[in-house]
Amino acid sequence: MIEVERTGPLTTVQDLGRPGHGGIGVSPSGAADRGSLQLANRLVGNDPGAAALEVTFGGLRVRAHRDCTLAITGAPCPIDVDGRAEPVNAVLRVRAGERVELGTPPSGLRSYLAVRGGIAVEPVLGSRSTDVLSGLGPEQVGAGTRLPVGPPPRRFPQVDLAPVAAEPAGDLVLPVVLGPRADWFAEAAISALLGEPFEVSADSNRVGMRLDGPELPRVRTEELPSEGMVLGSLQVPPSGRPTLFLADHPVTGGYPVIAVVCASDVDRAAQARPGRRIRFRAVGPRGAAGARESAASSREDRA
Repeated sequence: MIEVERTGPLTTVQDLGRPGHGGIGVSPSGAADRGSLQLANRLVGNDPGAAALEVTFGGLRVRAHRDCTLAITGAPCPIDVDGRAEPVNAVLRVRAGERVELGTPPSGLRSYLAVRGGIAVEPVLGSRSTDVLSGLGPEQVGAGTRLPVGPPPRRFPQVDLAPVAAEPAGDLVLPVVLGPRADWFAEAAISALLGEPFEVSADSNRVGMRLDGPELPRVRTEELPSEGMVLGSLQVPPSGRPTLFLADHPVTGGYPVIAVVCASDVDRAAQARPGRRIRFRAVGPRGAAGARESAASSREDRA
């Protein structure tokens, strides 16, 4: 097993989640940055969806009870293994008794520590992920937590180091598909969403990322019956400032969704720390112009 001595701001056990339970009100949950989790597992020879530790903003320190093989991916934090510096996105050999410490990443937000064999806590509804909204899955990791490690897989690590491109500096640009409720918003709201920058608020977590920026005015103010929510939804509450739903999002919601971030780009969004500027770009055959036409047509029909 590995023993946690310090957690940093937040450390949880995550795999690829528990999809398929929305009908009973259970969110998929899972790693906020699924690509980084899968890469860490591939480096140590695990199945891509094996459970690992998701570490928010560094600060984790663990001690190995036995010789083990680790990999750390995601936000590129400094790594110290008993006094020696080690790289991210690489296969690390750790001896029994050695301590592995993750520093504060200079960029990004979430790092992933995978151990060969996977974190073998008890699954709940087929997943070992901690859902911070519902409380399903293992408890949040704390100092003194001892985490069992599963048997090593048959396959062996194939590479020592994975080349991972750094996230470009400047504003994070995320493609979105407008709708399903774009027609509930004024044309000025669509223009602001696609033309103005937003900033990640400190009031963000694994459930959702609150965004500061221009208000997105609505043209329809009646109540919206609760409807299904998906990963990447940009939901707009009465304040007019959107929330981007992440891994532990609720499965239903009663505020309109103006757009949805493409699933392949939610991983990048999950690495945006408070203060990062985000811009949205419409994709799809109709794009921004189509959404505005749809909104105008809807208003004409109501008139």
